[in-house]
Amino acid sequence: MPSMGHSSDEGLEAKEVDARSLSSSHHQKQNMPYVHKVGVPQKQNLFQEFKASVKETFFADDPLSPFKDQTKSRKFILGIQAIFPIFDWGRRYNLTKFRGDIIAGLTIASLCIPQDIGYAKLANLAPQYGLYSSFVPPLIYAFMGSSRDMVIGPVSVVSLLLGTLLQNEFDPTTNATEYRRLAFTATFFAGITQVTLGFFRLGFLIDFLSHAAIVGFMGGAAITIALQQLKGFLGIKTFTKKSDLISVMHSVWGSVNHGWNWQTIVIGATFLSFLLFTKYIGKRNKKLFWVPAIAPLISVILSTFFVYITHAEEKGVAIVKHIEKGINPSSVNEIYFSGENLGKGFRIGVVAAMVALTEAVAIGRTFASMKDYQIDGNKEMVALGAMNVVGSMTSCYVATGSFSRSAVNYMAGCQTAVSNIVMSCVVFLTLEFITPLFKYTPNAILSAIIISAVINLVSISFAKILLQVTRPNTATLGNIPGTTVYRNIRQYPDATKVPGILIVRVDSAIYFSNSNYIKERILRWLTDEEGPKKAAFLPRFQFLIVEMSPVTDIDTSGIRAFEELHGSLMKRDVQLILANPGPAVIDKLHASNFVKLIGEDRIFLTVADAVSACSPFLV
Repeated sequence: MPSMGHSSDEGLEAKEVDARSLSSSHHQKQNMPYVHKVGVPQKQNLFQEFKASVKETFFADDPLSPFKDQTKSRKFILGIQAIFPIFDWGRRYNLTKFRGDIIAGLTIASLCIPQDIGYAKLANLAPQYGLYSSFVPPLIYAFMGSSRDMVIGPVSVVSLLLGTLLQNEFDPTTNATEYRRLAFTATFFAGITQVTLGFFRLGFLIDFLSHAAIVGFMGGAAITIALQQLKGFLGIKTFTKKSDLISVMHSVWGSVNHGWNWQTIVIGATFLSFLLFTKYIGKRNKKLFWVPAIAPLISVILSTFFVYITHAEEKGVAIVKHIEKGINPSSVNEIYFSGENLGKGFRIGVVAAMVALTEAVAIGRTFASMKDYQIDGNKEMVALGAMNVVGSMTSCYVATGSFSRSAVNYMAGCQTAVSNIVMSCVVFLTLEFITPLFKYTPNAILSAIIISAVINLVSISFAKILLQVTRPNTATLGNIPGTTVYRNIRQYPDATKVPGILIVRVDSAIYFSNSNYIKERILRWLTDEEGPKKAAFLPRFQFLIVEMSPVTDIDTSGIRAFEELHGSLMKRDVQLILANPGPAVIDKLHASNFVKLIGEDRIFLTVADAVSACSPFLV
C-alpha cells in the first residue's frame, strides 16, 4: 500500500508540474507580441498573369478610364478630344496665352525658314520642300499633338539620314523625279509606321535603343553633317557623295588649289562666327534668347543683300537661284503604291520613322518635365504619324520635333501648340510672297547655319530621350496593425494607410530603361490616391515616402528622374522622403548632391522612422 500511496503521490506531483508548465506556457504566449505571418497572394493562373503583364505594358495609364460611367454623347466628345486635344485645351484658351504664342511663333518662324532651306539640301531636295514641311505638318500636329512646346519641321539628322538612304537608290541629280517620288513614299510609310506603333501602343520598342547608341548616333550624325557642309562653305563644285571622313577630306584637300572660292569662304566664315557669337550671348544671358533665334534670318538677309549688290555670283559664289513660289502642291500621285520602289520606300520609311520618333518623344518629354505636365507617348506617335502621312501627300518629307526650335519656343514663352500654327502662317506667307527674294542667297550661309545648328548635337545630353523599356513593380504600402511593419496593401488588405502620407515602394534597380516610368508611376499613384481623398473631404497628402530597400542600384538617369519627381512634388506642396536606400544608392545620391537637394533629414533607416518623423507636421 505504501508503494501505491507513493505512486499516487508521484502521479499527483507530476500532474501539478504539468499544470504549472501548461499555465506558464499559456502565460508566456499571452505576453509574446503577435507575429504576423508572411501573406501569400492569391494564386493566379497563367492567363491572369499574362493579362496583368499585358495591361501594365500596354495600358499602364488606363486610357479608357475617362470614359467610364459616361453618357454616349459625353463619350463621343471625350473621344474627339482624345484624338484632337486642341478641342480640350482650346476651351480654356485666352488672349494672354495667345500673346505668348504669337511672340513665340514669330520667333521660331525666323529660325525655321533659313534652317528649312538648308535642311532640304541635306535631303538632296529642292529648297521649297523644306518650307513645305514646316507648313502642313505643324498644322496637323497642333490639332493632334499633346506637347505645348515642341516645334515641328525638318531636322538635320533625319534630313541627312533620308538623303543618304535615298541616294543609295536614285541619283538626286540625274533621276530627280524618281528620287523625289521615293522621298514622298518613304515619308508616307514613316507616317504609317508611327501611327501603327502609337495605335497598338508599341512605343516601348524604341526603348531598345540604348543611351550609348543614341548619343553615339547623334554625335556621329553631327560630325557627318558638318563635314558635308564643307562643300558649300568652301565653294567646292565637285564633291564626294560619300560621308566617310577619308572621302570628304580627299575632296576638300584635292580641291585646295583650284576648287576653293575665297569669296565664298569669307561669307561663310564671317557669318558662322556671327552665328556662334550670338549663341554665346544667348547662353550667357537667358533673357537674350531671341538673339541666336533671329540670327540665322538676319544672316540670310544680309548675305543675300551683299551678294545682290556685289554680283558675287559672277565671281563663283554659289547661290540658291530659284525657290518655287506657292504653297504645297499635291503629291498623292507621286507616291509609289506598287512595284519594287514600294518596298524601297517602306524600308527607308521605317528607319526614318524610328529615328524621328526617338527625337520627338524625347523632346516632348523634356519640355513637359520642365513645365510639369505629362504627355502620352502613344498619342504623340499617332499625331506624328498622321502629320507625316498627310505631309507625304502634300509634297513634304519626314518631319519631327526640332530640339533647337523647341528650346527657342520654350524660351520665347509659348503657352500652347498655337505657336506652331503661327509659325505655319508665316511660312505660308513666305511661300506665297517672299521666296523670289531668296534667289541670291549664297549656299555658304546655309552651310554656316547648318554647322551652327548641329555643333551642339555632340554635347546635348540625351538622358531624357531614354524611355521605359521595362515596367518594374511598384506598390503602395500600409501599416500592419499592431506593428511598425509596412507592406503592400494588395498583398495585405488589412494594412492601413497613413493619413496625409503616401508610401510607395520601388521593386527594382533604377536605370535609364525604367527611370521615366518609375517617376510617372509614382506621380500617377499620387494623383489616383488624391481623387478619393478630395471626394471624401479627407486631408491631402503632405509627404511621399519612397521605400528603397529593393533598389539595389541607380544611375544618372535615375537620379535625374528623382530630381524631376522632387520638383513636381514641390509644386504640389508635397515633401519627398526616402527610406532605407542601400549603400550603392546612398553613395551615388551623395555624389550627385541629391541628398543636399532634399536635405539629409529627409532620409530615414525605415519607413516607420520616416512616418514617425513626419507625423508631428501633419495638418
